[in-house]
Amino acid sequence: MNYENMAVSVTELNRYIKEKIASDEALANIIVKGEISNFKNHYTGHMYFTLKDENSLIKCIMFKTYAQKLNFMPKDGMKVFVLGGVSVFERDGIYQIYVKAMQEDGIGALYRKYEQLKNELEKKGLFDISHKKPIPKMPKIIGVLTSQTGSVIRDIINVSTRRNPNVYIRLLPVPVQGEDAAPKIVNGIRKMNKEKLADVLILARGGGSLEDLWPFNEEIVANAIYESEIPIISAVGHETDFTIADFVADLRAPTPSAAAELAVPDIYEIKQKINLYQNRLRLSLNKKLEIMKLRYEKSISSRVFKEPTRMISDYYLKVDSQIKRLEKIIKQKEQAKKEKYIKLVAKLDTLSPLKTLSRGYSIVEADNKIIKSVKELEKGKNIEIRLTDGKAKAQVI
Repeated sequence: MNYENMAVSVTELNRYIKEKIASDEALANIIVKGEISNFKNHYTGHMYFTLKDENSLIKCIMFKTYAQKLNFMPKDGMKVFVLGGVSVFERDGIYQIYVKAMQEDGIGALYRKYEQLKNELEKKGLFDISHKKPIPKMPKIIGVLTSQTGSVIRDIINVSTRRNPNVYIRLLPVPVQGEDAAPKIVNGIRKMNKEKLADVLILARGGGSLEDLWPFNEEIVANAIYESEIPIISAVGHETDFTIADFVADLRAPTPSAAAELAVPDIYEIKQKINLYQNRLRLSLNKKLEIMKLRYEKSISSRVFKEPTRMISDYYLKVDSQIKRLEKIIKQKEQAKKEKYIKLVAKLDTLSPLKTLSRGYSIVEADNKIIKSVKELEKGKNIEIRLTDGKAKAQVI
């Protein structure tokens, strides 16, 4: 067989396939749903990415002219709808979608709205730890806001009554799905607070999609939870589901059953703890009594109790000793002062003019003044001469 005459070139084959695809009107304007991966926003303004689902993928290109009209920035993992035409890139022999328009999948748009509201409320402080109220240790009334029917309320009742048969469950039925759910949840929270119908509230519903759980992502519900004076436990969805209500609530439980366990203490565990504390207290008291008894016996056997006057006698001896020491000090001081006095008197006596008279000297006085110089005397002046044994009158001649 002569293949030379039958063969076509690669370019011819790719061109043929391209023309076949181009002639199919269904592929000229087609809407495809998928998840974006390998997204590249080229510096030219063109966008290149792959659209995939669980089993397959297709390459896509969105030129700058169309990309400028987008009201959001595509990114990996985003689920979207794309409108465009399928064609073959002749050079590489691959077919791809030339995208003219793109729209987020409903779930993606809803998730974006969820993230936006979450960030806004976090900035306002609705998630602050400091605002969260403690859950009562021994609540008497558990308020529940959930659907009247379904497994959620049954699970809460079963777990609560098993942990504490004396606890009272007060159900305020509210819709947990649909457009009218959020306002009714808000009314339920406010009614519980206004009439003080519970010690703690459980806000609960089963799992579901993001749309199903959306009432618990509404801002009015978040504000109602934040303003509630009654502590609120959020138990919305499954363990992996997180709603804005979970972030605002005072405590988040992964499931409604777990919420009941957090709200209602196990009465049997409490009884065991009480018994344990009683035993510890009893042992502590017995030990305390033994210690006090030993102290008492030691005190009784001490010298203070055996010879109560002995200590007083010892103090008497100390006082006597101090008195004798004080008397001795006083006598020593008196003797020292006496000796000093005698010395001073002897010294004074030595300096006395009378003492000088006893050695043969005399003192001349005139007009009650001692004459110290002959210049103070004149002829005929009456004077007195003081001697050791008396005075004599005389006249200056």
